[in-house]
Amino acid sequence: MQYLSTRGGTSPILFSQAVMMGLADDGGLLLPRTIPRVGCETFNSWQKLTYPELAYEVMSRFIDDIPGSDLRDIINRSYATFSCPEVAPLVHHGDLHILELFHGPTLAFKDIALQFLGNLFSYLLEKNQSVLNIVGATSGDTGSAAIAGVRGKKRISIFILHPYKRVSLVQEKQMTTVLDDNVFNIAIHGSFDDGQALVKKTFTDIPFKNSFHLGAINSINWARVLAQVVYYVSSCLHVNGHEKDSSLDFVVPTGNFGDIFAGFIARRMLPAGTIRQLVLATNENDILARLVATGIYRQGELQITSSPSMDIQAASNFERYLYYLVDGNSTRTRNLMEEFALNKAIDLRADHDLIRRDFAATAVSNEEVLETIATFHREHGYVLDPHTAVGVRAAAKFKTVGVPMVCLATAHPAKFSAVVNQAIGIDPPIPEALAGITERPARCQMMAAELGALKEYITTHARRLDPPPPTRQ
Repeated sequence: MQYLSTRGGTSPILFSQAVMMGLADDGGLLLPRTIPRVGCETFNSWQKLTYPELAYEVMSRFIDDIPGSDLRDIINRSYATFSCPEVAPLVHHGDLHILELFHGPTLAFKDIALQFLGNLFSYLLEKNQSVLNIVGATSGDTGSAAIAGVRGKKRISIFILHPYKRVSLVQEKQMTTVLDDNVFNIAIHGSFDDGQALVKKTFTDIPFKNSFHLGAINSINWARVLAQVVYYVSSCLHVNGHEKDSSLDFVVPTGNFGDIFAGFIARRMLPAGTIRQLVLATNENDILARLVATGIYRQGELQITSSPSMDIQAASNFERYLYYLVDGNSTRTRNLMEEFALNKAIDLRADHDLIRRDFAATAVSNEEVLETIATFHREHGYVLDPHTAVGVRAAAKFKTVGVPMVCLATAHPAKFSAVVNQAIGIDPPIPEALAGITERPARCQMMAAELGALKEYITTHARRLDPPPPTRQ
């Protein structure tokens, strides 16, 4: 399987090379040349597979440069860290299927991809006797999941930027209380979008990127998206096992477009009609919902909400979808992304019918989030985190009678206790992983959102290859 850049300026590369490159050298995002198709017979044969077995079947169709036995081992070790044997179980409440994606080490859906990616990095670095300095930005959950995936790994250092005081206290502490020598937390004065822009600028300085062996762990890394495709397939198999030959709808709370883009890939991969509709649910940072409604992709003023992981105004993975929207025209993709960088807006009204074919969408207010958490708890005795509540609210708008709908539950409610308490008057139960976390020692570097400051910090702290031993005379 070859991987190409959305902007067309990078020669075709293998999966392993794509993982280590992260952001393509031409500033684009990497995608497989083709999306493998799965026929009905093969799909039905996966019905009784465990989650790691299914992950292998899905991922191996995109990965042909890692021996099968090695890939199985990486996958098995990645999901052995989850507290639930099913990894991503479906629970049923009312007329919704809730896909619980928070049973990993940091209690967020990012663990499903980042436990895999951390082990994949280690495997490739050991094979190549190399090192990696990961640089990433987080709006809340990616940072802690990325750190959990690579902490203590001898060939890796990780630099994670988060927006100062714009993540929940628990999210902050899940990052800053990890004191391993290879972990560097950076709190920037600015938004997630500012941090993500710094990361992308760092990666587009190719001499700097190559000199310091930089790698990406944000969802700009294709392996992140690939790992997330699996739980869409798993959900389809689960529902089809109970409701034969049923099409599914998915509702996805999203800010950076990576999670719902994985669903877009899954829909193209699976037999026609398996996934009927993808509902894109945003909070008040509604750039994606406005795109679906109007055909205009226009950056707005950042809103601080009760669902901080979605407080994003420039969705990193949108470029991947844009590439498919313009039928793989890399020149047009590059021109449109350059226009967006310059004007903070692009006009896609000519493609509006196609966008509305691919997605339905709605935005959800803070008040609606609180109301949804309270109502769902009262009716079902189940506590939603605020991000999942965004999805459940959207599900109520788009649910079709007779069509199963899966809502992605992206984080454990205990990560957002203050919002939950405001909605239902009590704190959610605290999982063992979070017990006493706010009292633990923490370490973090404050920094202005300036490229020079970030590059200087990386230069000082980056992991480097050991010099070769001196030659004996």
